Amino acid sequence: MSMTNDFENNVLNLLLRGETFTVPSAWYVGLFTTDPGEAGTGTEVSGGGYARVQATFTKATTGSSSNTADVISPVSTAAWGTVTHFGIFDAVTSGRLLFKGTVTPNVPITGAGQQARFPAGSLVISLD
Repeated sequence: MSMTNDFENNVLNLLLRGETFTVPSAWYVGLFTTDPGEAGTGTEVSGGGYARVQATFTKATTGSSSNTADVISPVSTAAWGTVTHFGIFDAVTSGRLLFKGTVTPNVPITGAGQQARFPAGSLVISLD
């Protein structure tokens, strides 16, 4: 998992320029069918019953954090495509993409009745 340019800029502004950074009151996991990249410009899943899922994080090891509970997407009502990446946002819609990572193995959502699932501890954020 890596930080996006938006997050990196906020950290630099906070530490080096004394600008404020409001810590989000909640975190949301979004799913992508293409790599969002550092700029957050990938293709997020949309339609077919898709919605970002709220998640909480706790210390995993020194310098890292991971999801405290399973993160399970809504049940699809149509095909979403193949989920290749995930992102952590500061809002359930719109908002800022702050972290992104690869889904391994990829998760094909080929029709109605399917879900993507990330077990507790599997979404690891590190500052390495």
